[in-house]
Amino acid sequence: MQPFGFYVDAFFLWIFGASYETAVAVTTMFALGCVFLTYKIGKVLYGKKTGLLAATLLALTPWHVIMSRVFLIDVQCLFFSLLYLYIGILAIRKSSNWLYFPAGLVFGLALLTKLFAVFMLVPLLLIYIYSKPKNMLRTFLSLLLFVLPAFLVQYLWYEPISGRGLPSILNHDDFWIKLPSGFAPSPFFSLNFFAEALGVFFILGYLFALPVMFLQRKQFSKSLFFDLTLFAAVISVVGFNFYLVFGYNLLIPYVNSIKYDYPILPLFCLLAASAAKSCFVISKNRDIGGKRHELIVYMAAIGLYLLLVSLIFNFLSLKTMLEDSWLTFNVPGGLIYSFESLAVGFDSSQLWGFQLLGFLLINLGLLLSNRSKLQTLFSAL
Repeated sequence: MQPFGFYVDAFFLWIFGASYETAVAVTTMFALGCVFLTYKIGKVLYGKKTGLLAATLLALTPWHVIMSRVFLIDVQCLFFSLLYLYIGILAIRKSSNWLYFPAGLVFGLALLTKLFAVFMLVPLLLIYIYSKPKNMLRTFLSLLLFVLPAFLVQYLWYEPISGRGLPSILNHDDFWIKLPSGFAPSPFFSLNFFAEALGVFFILGYLFALPVMFLQRKQFSKSLFFDLTLFAAVISVVGFNFYLVFGYNLLIPYVNSIKYDYPILPLFCLLAASAAKSCFVISKNRDIGGKRHELIVYMAAIGLYLLLVSLIFNFLSLKTMLEDSWLTFNVPGGLIYSFESLAVGFDSSQLWGFQLLGFLLINLGLLLSNRSKLQTLFSAL
């Protein structure tokens, strides 16, 4: 079991008192940090407004809000994973070797929180290759500055501190508990979590936007690489989850997909925000390549509107999901996964009003930041 997340929790519990409310407050704090880092990563890859939309999507996605209300270390792992990804991207963009050291140090801490932190290396490595480093000595130095602190963090904990040895990194119950004998797992076991955690309108909006982006890929060649990079990271996480279930017949990755696939949520939001930006560009330009492609324009408009509508419906679904102190997720085959959540208490009209005010402020900021583009869009339709 990786210990760093628990030590972080213990530090705050020691200062503010040992209670479940304090523990969840720590998780919520890291969840807000994930929203901020999603904005920063979106800004550096796609631009400020795309980053803002991605952060808004993440902040109002049921999956993320629910995970921020439970006493688990998954949100901490995601925070540190996004942090080392962001610092690493800055190091690549600024050609600063010395930024690789803090990126590697944070990577080591993320890995010491949960092993799934390793998957953020996929987009970071692809972006590094895309930057086409030419100086071999500089490349070696940057890799050394990244890998060395990450390795030292693992070595210090597993060797001299705990004495468990580096091979014990993989000693986790999730990798040993098997599915019931004779049980045939469904290949669609993740779909339930995606539908509930992202929202149906979110998924429909992206499905409408995806073919539009593919058909007009030359128009969005600058952002296409980053889309493919993030998509590769999504595939790696989901594929690994499938591999554990169907390759090793493991129980926990099957029933606990909401945690195993959680690291891809900010990446999905970034992809959706990029798709929304592309759909907006196409929607306001009815003439594409000198011809009138109305079907593509209408698909782009539908995809854009569905993604924006998903903000409203996801917020409304949270009203129900956050009232219960226990949440249960069903998996094909009759298996379930439950965990304790800190109920927000929407019975209070004042608290509901506060939540509604927060939702309106978030969307008002989003609308104000895009008011000029929205005026252009509505005048073109």
